[in-house]
Amino acid sequence: QVQLQESGPGLVKPSQTLSLTCTVSGGSMTTSYYAWSWIRQPPGKGLEWMGVICSDDNTYYRPSLKSRTSISRDTSRNQFSLQLSSVTPEDTAVYYCAREDILGRVLDSWGQGTQVTVSS
Repeated sequence: QVQLQESGPGLVKPSQTLSLTCTVSGGSMTTSYYAWSWIRQPPGKGLEWMGVICSDDNTYYRPSLKSRTSISRDTSRNQFSLQLSSVTPEDTAVYYCAREDILGRVLDSWGQGTQVTVSS
């Protein structure tokens, strides 16, 4: 049973870069059957897909966030990371990492989520 766990600072100042890491346990990140995503949920709003990194290291981002978002992975540590630059209070949200089943086109495993607040 694969498990995902987000980690990173809970408070980021405006204009700084938000950095989060997702640690994957109980499964390999190298299989081509899966891709690895970041999703967020601002307070009072729905889930917002941010981007994904595939087994070939290709990345795809939400167009509205593309200029500020970077997703990378370290397979030796079974981790993948999110960086969101130039944050504003509107980036305050619960951030989730998740595994995507490529064939089923579903996010089949999720981390518990981590609250990130952007405030001075």
